[in-house]
Amino acid sequence: MSEPRDPLRRVVVAGAGQVGVLAAIGIKRALPGAEVAVLGLARDPGALADHATTALPFTNRLHDRLGIDQDAILARAGGSHRLVTRYFGWGGPGQSGAAPYGAAVEPALRTRFAQEWGGGPRNSASGMTAASLAEVLADAGRFAVPPAGEIGSEVAALAAVEYALRWQPEAYHALLVEAAQRLGVSHVPGELAGIEPDGMGGIAALAVAGAERLSADLFLDCTGPSARLLAAMPGFALEDWSAELPLRRLILGRPGQGMLALEDRFSLLAEGWLGELAGRDGLRVALGVAEGVTEDAALRALGAPPLAAFQIEQGRARAPWLGNVVALGDAAARFEPLAHLNLDLAHRQLDLLLELLPGRAIEPLERAEYNRRSALMMDAVRDTLAAHYAAPAAQHVFGPALLSPGLASALDQFTRRGRLPSREEAALSGQELRSLLAALGFAPGQVPQAASVDGAQVEEEGRRFRHRAEAALAAAPPYAEFMTR
Repeated sequence: MSEPRDPLRRVVVAGAGQVGVLAAIGIKRALPGAEVAVLGLARDPGALADHATTALPFTNRLHDRLGIDQDAILARAGGSHRLVTRYFGWGGPGQSGAAPYGAAVEPALRTRFAQEWGGGPRNSASGMTAASLAEVLADAGRFAVPPAGEIGSEVAALAAVEYALRWQPEAYHALLVEAAQRLGVSHVPGELAGIEPDGMGGIAALAVAGAERLSADLFLDCTGPSARLLAAMPGFALEDWSAELPLRRLILGRPGQGMLALEDRFSLLAEGWLGELAGRDGLRVALGVAEGVTEDAALRALGAPPLAAFQIEQGRARAPWLGNVVALGDAAARFEPLAHLNLDLAHRQLDLLLELLPGRAIEPLERAEYNRRSALMMDAVRDTLAAHYAAPAAQHVFGPALLSPGLASALDQFTRRGRLPSREEAALSGQELRSLLAALGFAPGQVPQAASVDGAQVEEEGRRFRHRAEAALAAAPPYAEFMTR
């Protein structure tokens, strides 16, 4: 008969940014009897997950599990909602498309209805109609989160729409710190002065300048791209993503005028890609600069006073869990903020760690399974980003794309057959990835169901979708009105 394992008694989180603080909250909630300490190292300005102002809908569910109140984010951290991300020009001049979340695109849109009524790549001259409830709401500028417990067809249509949250990063970080303090997470300010190995491929303790020695059973590395703990472990190695992801330089602009909007945008320009992230504290812009573009040309394309510039070395740790050190976020993988995946990956890695949380004696199989699944997550992020560079017009800006076998297969299946292979630990759901590829200008092939759908069925599906869209619009006030409430 197996004996219960001795649980973790002390966990140290290196890095006090939003990734590290939420990780500490997650560990403390999972192990209320354990001591959890956060080493408050200076935040790395190049840690894009730590400075992210948004994530994907998965984070909403993680917040709920960990007791982070969404209303508090809206009221105290400048929160707002995003229903879709719009893409402009990736398929060529004048082309545009929208990528919503979840299963908001009707399954019927994969049949002839998709080609005859909506759902494919669009441009301003096409006359095609929005193909998801999220896009209908964003076009109308109407949205609300229905109160829990409300029923009715109109509310049900609105409740089916998934959304992402944005926030002001300093205020959001302060909310997380308050939550961590209420749980009894301790904070140790100071700078890392040394690492004491445990003789078994892990860490016994951290030396902190001006503070006590920090020993622990498990260490979480949330130090950003430098991966200050994981990089000190025997066997540490990096996998280079530069062949699949050609971006080398990123410029961030100073936040402009605050704005409420239910969409964000990524536009392909001659100078690179331009991201525009709406926020109540200001419109934030970022330019992923193509090779050979001059500084003056890049700043003109940015369209805002520059705030920071980074060289991007994209890649991931081959094994993000070595010994008793687990790297999360930028310490595990560093990549550009295209498609808002930086913080989403960190949060999915944290969720995986909580699922596989070890005892004081770490089982090698647990560590191996975490590394396997986390590697799948990271490689799926790489391929999702690489799909942008494989888009028809992007190759004229960034050069020919090198596709991983997984991405090559996905694009082949999508363009020939209108389907996608299933993938474990994918960055997006199948429907979300289909929407993204269409928004990037890839023309989907015809799914087998399309041949069996007649004109009457096409019209019926259109009628049903219009009915759901009307119900959602009727239930949703103007977004500014909802936020004022």
